[in-house]
Amino acid sequence: MKGTPRKHGEDAPAKPGGDAEPGFDESLAALEEIVALLDQQTLGLEPALQKYREGVELVKKCQAILTSFQKQVEELSADGESTQPYPNDPDSRPVAK
Repeated sequence: MKGTPRKHGEDAPAKPGGDAEPGFDESLAALEEIVALLDQQTLGLEPALQKYREGVELVKKCQAILTSFQKQVEELSADGESTQPYPNDPDSRPVAK
């Protein structure tokens, strides 16, 4: 929709042909739906396996997006020498002294 403001998380460029690649928020929401569906245990074995496969692909996609975001933050933070990770951040790497 042209002229419509973008919502948070919708900054991914559209693919050629008009199909936009779902972003992190959309992928996470889809993954949560799959988990809820599988938790209900109402699917047969084959449909449940297909949903599980979809979920695994969504997890891989979300992890790749988060890794990309982390690299961007690290690159942006590299300019400021005084920037240090939060002391209790489980994702921070030990800093060599």
